[in-house]
Amino acid sequence: MRGMNLDQRFPGLDDLRAHARRRLPRFVWEYLDSATGREASQARNRRCLDRIGLMPAILNGPQDVDLSTELFGSTLPLPFGIAPVGMSGLVWPDAEGHLARHAKSANLPYGLSTVASQSPEDLAPHLGAHGWFQLYPPKDETIRKDMLARARDAGFKVLVLTVDVPVASRRERQVRSGLTQPPRLTPRLLAQVAQRPTWALGMAMQHKGDGGMPHMRTLDKYIEGAASALSSTAHIGYLLRTAPDWDYLDWLRDHWDGPLVVKGVLNAQDVPRLEAAGADAIWISNHAGRQFDAAPAPIEVLEEIRAATPLPLILDSGIEGGLDILRAMALGADFVMMGRAWHYALAALGARGPAHLTDMLTKDLAANMGQLGISDLKSARDLKRLNLD
Repeated sequence: MRGMNLDQRFPGLDDLRAHARRRLPRFVWEYLDSATGREASQARNRRCLDRIGLMPAILNGPQDVDLSTELFGSTLPLPFGIAPVGMSGLVWPDAEGHLARHAKSANLPYGLSTVASQSPEDLAPHLGAHGWFQLYPPKDETIRKDMLARARDAGFKVLVLTVDVPVASRRERQVRSGLTQPPRLTPRLLAQVAQRPTWALGMAMQHKGDGGMPHMRTLDKYIEGAASALSSTAHIGYLLRTAPDWDYLDWLRDHWDGPLVVKGVLNAQDVPRLEAAGADAIWISNHAGRQFDAAPAPIEVLEEIRAATPLPLILDSGIEGGLDILRAMALGADFVMMGRAWHYALAALGARGPAHLTDMLTKDLAANMGQLGISDLKSARDLKRLNLD
């Protein structure tokens, strides 16, 4: 094993996932990998992607593939980016920093969550040209204005309003693991940490002043002295935020002068009103199965939403490789974001993980495009699709 390179040891996302599980305390693994309810929506995401067949092509000769795509007036070298993940830094020390730096070097979009363990100011020195700030909507207008100003001043260009998390989900696996928010090292959790020394040492060094555990740094200035009686899967952010409505979206459009993305859309009937409200892109998502167990898979509703709007469509939830990205683009997506996958890569390989995942996805895209006889991503829209049921 020692002489094998990363491609040989970890040729697929499943390999990264399995190795990540061996390197993380159980409560961290359950936080990263779990969904809500019976996890039917998470399974549905994979099942619905697997139903989509694409007809291979023959006798096309050698091809040089172009993986670039256009989004928000920029040409991006690859059709995927790094989705925001709450408390990303719980999964691996300096997770947000590692991911932001890789996104900058690879010219990929990087999304920072409001409830990440690093703040916009922390990420400012590492941010590339495609920083996206994902907003869990603060109820207080003063806090809201301040948060937008902080994101803008740090260099984030795109604002993402998440609309599919009006309340905290339950995530039973996470509850059973003993994790609370904010994370507290109980004797039960300390026993798990002791079995994962690499993770434990990295956390201790990264969070010397925080008791060895990360917290939601963006919210620090707003919650000093606040007390909470929240469920174990909720977090301090729920004291500040509200369930947004259409007026909230209108307010954001008036106060953010860059691209505005609405994330968590699954119903094509909502799209005309989102267009009228000034959304610049629609992000089709079921929160990777983490929020509502009866939700459809994003890939199931993609074609109907594509027919309803000319706006750019971003898709996440269940994407595991280049073939899945091509499936999404064949059905009308313009861009794909991935969340868990980057964290599997980090937990498996540390700082080397994000670059390896990008390389893996790039090679998988090129190989599958060769099978399909297409040389650019625009041609994916014309692929013959099959139902593999």
